[in-house]
Amino acid sequence: MLRIFDTVAQIAPSRSTVLIQGESGTGKELIAKAVHANSPRKEKPFVPVNTGAVPTDLLESTLFGHVKGAFTSAVTAKKGLFEVANGGTLFLDEIGTMPLDTQAKILRVLQDKRFMHLGGTQEIQVDVRIITATNVDLRQAVREGKFREDLFYRLDVIRFELPPLRARREDIPALATHFLRRYSDENELPMRTLSPEALRALMDYDWPGNVRELENVMERGVVLSTSQHIGLELLPPHVTGKSYSSSLLEHSTNASLFDIMEDIERRIIIDKLERCNWNQTEAAEQFRIPLSTLNQKIKRLSVEIKKRTREA
Repeated sequence: MLRIFDTVAQIAPSRSTVLIQGESGTGKELIAKAVHANSPRKEKPFVPVNTGAVPTDLLESTLFGHVKGAFTSAVTAKKGLFEVANGGTLFLDEIGTMPLDTQAKILRVLQDKRFMHLGGTQEIQVDVRIITATNVDLRQAVREGKFREDLFYRLDVIRFELPPLRARREDIPALATHFLRRYSDENELPMRTLSPEALRALMDYDWPGNVRELENVMERGVVLSTSQHIGLELLPPHVTGKSYSSSLLEHSTNASLFDIMEDIERRIIIDKLERCNWNQTEAAEQFRIPLSTLNQKIKRLSVEIKKRTREA
């Protein structure tokens, strides 16, 4: 990570496009912000957009804007994010999911620094640095015909490969302390600390959700804590390796089987949602069930959905 930060400082002053690859939650947007903050564009806008979260039929309008009447609901003209980011940086997250037609238009902006509003005829010139991020292998996507080869080489000028948290476990104590301080301050609480047993559990866990998952676990610990120290009992069962059933039975020996099963299902769903940054679509895919089924369970079990944070 220190080598990555050194590279950020070295390339930030340039105008080159940047491609950041890594698993979800490894901190791709943080690297993009660091590049922008250390560049001559730092006083201009940093505009992030999750291209995978924008419906396909709205993506081009979001990026390039539209004129009045360009489509049925276009009752007024609207600027796109390329215009909003003019002079600054446009961060295109989940670029690997972008439709091929839109990829062609992105390529043209990279080549000519020009584009047109959806439904418009006048060319607009912009000065925008493009930083992209993806958790998929773009080279494989090119081979499969899902990503344009010419766009890939335009984007792949400077590449960062962010390692997963399990490959840099020595960072866990510092990251955990950072998040504990942040959420202690946000909740106006004295600084929380981890017990040695809790820290050992964090070091032993594989963190499939990476830094974002660690942040969620630390926020949870701070919110649930009643003393300065956070112990094993405030960490989720999937982190400590303690089974849902044994944890529940220890505290609910008089509970009915139905209540026990409901509580286990509720905890599993909450843990999965936390690991997916409360993205219900992603959680349903990992559970291999329809989104509608997951939503029904969330409603039946009275699971409170938290607001999603940005890509960490």
